[in-house]
Amino acid sequence: MAGLAAAQTLQQAGFTVDLFERSRLLGGRATSFEVDGRVVDNGQHVYLACCTQFIDFVRAAGMGRFLYQQDRFAVEVYSAEGTRSALRAADLPPPFHLLASFVFYRHLGWRAKGQIARALIELLRTPEIPADETFACWLDRAGQGEEAVRAFWDPFLVPALNAPLDRMSAAEAAFVVCTAFLRDRDAARFGYALVPLARIMEAAASRLHAVHRSVAVSKAEVGNRIVLQTPSSRHEFDGAVLAVPPRALERMLGDPAALGIPPLHVYEPFAIMDVHLWHDRSALAFDFAALLESPVQWIFQKAPGYLCCSASAASDLARMPSAQAATLVWDELRRRLPPLREATLLQSAVTRNPEGTYLCAPGAARPGPQTSARNLTIAGSWTATGWPDTMESAVRSGKAAACSLMEAFAAR
Repeated sequence: MAGLAAAQTLQQAGFTVDLFERSRLLGGRATSFEVDGRVVDNGQHVYLACCTQFIDFVRAAGMGRFLYQQDRFAVEVYSAEGTRSALRAADLPPPFHLLASFVFYRHLGWRAKGQIARALIELLRTPEIPADETFACWLDRAGQGEEAVRAFWDPFLVPALNAPLDRMSAAEAAFVVCTAFLRDRDAARFGYALVPLARIMEAAASRLHAVHRSVAVSKAEVGNRIVLQTPSSRHEFDGAVLAVPPRALERMLGDPAALGIPPLHVYEPFAIMDVHLWHDRSALAFDFAALLESPVQWIFQKAPGYLCCSASAASDLARMPSAQAATLVWDELRRRLPPLREATLLQSAVTRNPEGTYLCAPGAARPGPQTSARNLTIAGSWTATGWPDTMESAVRSGKAAACSLMEAFAAR
């Protein structure tokens, strides 16, 4: 998506753009493919209303009508025993819009609610958070007890950043909480694509000069012209945007440090796994729900009878055979969701991505789009966009890389 956003921006500015994609599918980690006769996304990619650049990217591709978004933030939360409670935004200014539902949130006692309230106030004041501090350390420093972590911080932050609390950056976690929940009443309204993501990516690429599928770029040679080496040929361009994962960028450039790119070994991949379940019951009474103390954090109702269950930071679950994983998740849902206790599972599919996101070590530098070569920029959701590794970060990085390249051309 970072590469497509860069290509879209350059094309709109009048440049002739070639896109190289190593897969036959466009979109990288945000694409779709067929499993047992059904088209499913490679992971349940959601966006929030605050993801304005992603929304603009989809609209520019002519696919805005296929985005679904909540009118108001609402999520059902189920405990291990099946007890249900909800968090909903009220028609109040932030941060009071969540106060009423938080007061009646059944999964927390008053002491834990007080701890969380104090932590949210501290985050809202945007204190200086040490660059190398993990969110688990910050929560401990902020006096968050086991109950607060188990029933609030863990189910919301682990899926948001796709990492355990003791591995994620406290600064990035604070950004997510403040941006989505504390500063804008409508920012946390979640949404997803009503069509397979691959259709959106195809539309974004449809106006480009050329799209080279199943063509991997193995090496980028930097000079007055950029030479991209593929398995069968060499291609020369005035400039290039390299939108690839950290390790692939390292292999492609050979010596990234020579181009002013900070160390790339500081990135650690974390797996995402999704279990798609089709059942014989009608629509459930939620758009999406969260499960406490479960290998599955979030459940999305994509259509009546179709649930997509998302497991973040799921290295152990992702190694499980697909049939076993589907059975485990289905049993989990039937135990927790009363409408499914007598339901029959009709079909299942499992998608897994061992490198769902790339987490930068707390305190390490994330590169921006520029390199020391004026005609070469880099993009990727893992780069320094001000956002964690998300679709919004991918689009922002692609646009930034394209704009940096155009500025270099204009300065010639």
